Amino acid sequence: MATLHALNIPDELYAQLQELAKAENNSVDAQVITILQSALQAKTQPTEDERRKNVPKLLEEIRLRRESRRTDVEWPDSTALIREDRDR
Repeated sequence: MATLHALNIPDELYAQLQELAKAENNSVDAQVITILQSALQAKTQPTEDERRKNVPKLLEEIRLRRESRRTDVEWPDSTALIREDRDR
């Protein structure tokens, strides 16, 4: 695991980190790692607008997959099957 040394952290910021770490039962180091992970995750995930732009592409992919899985199997009418079962 790599080591990162942060220098010249303002005292007020460090105090806030200590308070947050204490509130969440973490060490300051663990809290910094959690905050960094959250920030990086938020930056790398697509925005709502980007996700909405991808919807037509996803729908087209789904349609193509469904069409490729279609077979020439003729399925019986479920109504007839239920009626037959009830008549027993």
